[in-house]
Amino acid sequence: MENYNQTSTDFILLGLFPSSRFGKFFFILIFLIFLIALFGNLFMILLIFLDTHLHTPMYFLLSQLSFIDLNYISTIVPKMAYNFLFADKSISFIGCGIQSFFFLTLGGAETLLLTFMAYDRYVAICFPLHYPIKISRKVCMLMIIGSWIMGSINSCAHTTYAFRIPYCKSRAINHFFCDVPAMLTLACMDTWIYEYTVFMSTIFFLLLPFIGIACSYGCVLFAVYHMHSTKGRKKAYSTCSTHLTVVTFYYMPFAYTYLRPRSFRTPTEDKALAVFYTILTPMLNPVIYSLRNKEVIGALRRLIHRFCSVKLSTNILA
Repeated sequence: MENYNQTSTDFILLGLFPSSRFGKFFFILIFLIFLIALFGNLFMILLIFLDTHLHTPMYFLLSQLSFIDLNYISTIVPKMAYNFLFADKSISFIGCGIQSFFFLTLGGAETLLLTFMAYDRYVAICFPLHYPIKISRKVCMLMIIGSWIMGSINSCAHTTYAFRIPYCKSRAINHFFCDVPAMLTLACMDTWIYEYTVFMSTIFFLLLPFIGIACSYGCVLFAVYHMHSTKGRKKAYSTCSTHLTVVTFYYMPFAYTYLRPRSFRTPTEDKALAVFYTILTPMLNPVIYSLRNKEVIGALRRLIHRFCSVKLSTNILA
């Protein structure tokens, strides 16, 4: 290891899986989760694109969430799988920078997008008559573009700093991807100022959006409580509970990891928590939104019916 560190600028990712039978079991489990996330998010994107009944602001935002999740998990798992299968834990300096940039960009964009989705539900339930004006297609595009721009700016700042500081200790990153806080433990300079900026960035991208989501759903629940329609109340509760489930699985581990001082963190705990927001959440999002959403299930039935009708017509003509 020492010789490698002296002759190469590459980093080494120690990974998530132990070198044992349990490691192989966890690898297979993670790979299956990756496949579910991959096909689940692709399915949601295609279903929303193909079914005109889902061409609404809510599902337009949901399709963008699936697109982010699709890229998010693809940034982490393929490299981790390659390292495990070929027993090659190295990642180039440039490769580490690219992975870190996309991880931070997609993570920041998703936190903001989830906040905009909460605002969408708030307007739809509390101000239904104003919904077409306040949440138009143009507004949706601005929300999505804003999420990507803010995520990219934050990512550029963190990645640029992390890859300009000198690393004079071991090149072994005790993580399964290039996480900037894990990399800073290898730096040969005091990074307390940067750690403070990470704390402030976490507040802006996690804590403030979470407060915004909590306020939105507080207003939604208050409005739902005073609804006279039982059917409308059930639909609102279903939509809100779905979104809150996604938010809880994503925000809580993320915030708990990055809001704590380095002295209170351990690599094992950080890796376990990272599994939630990098691997499990991208898989759960399409599952939760499809299985708990009657409109999505209805769209799937229409798509199957249309596919069967086309196939039947083709067989008749043949």
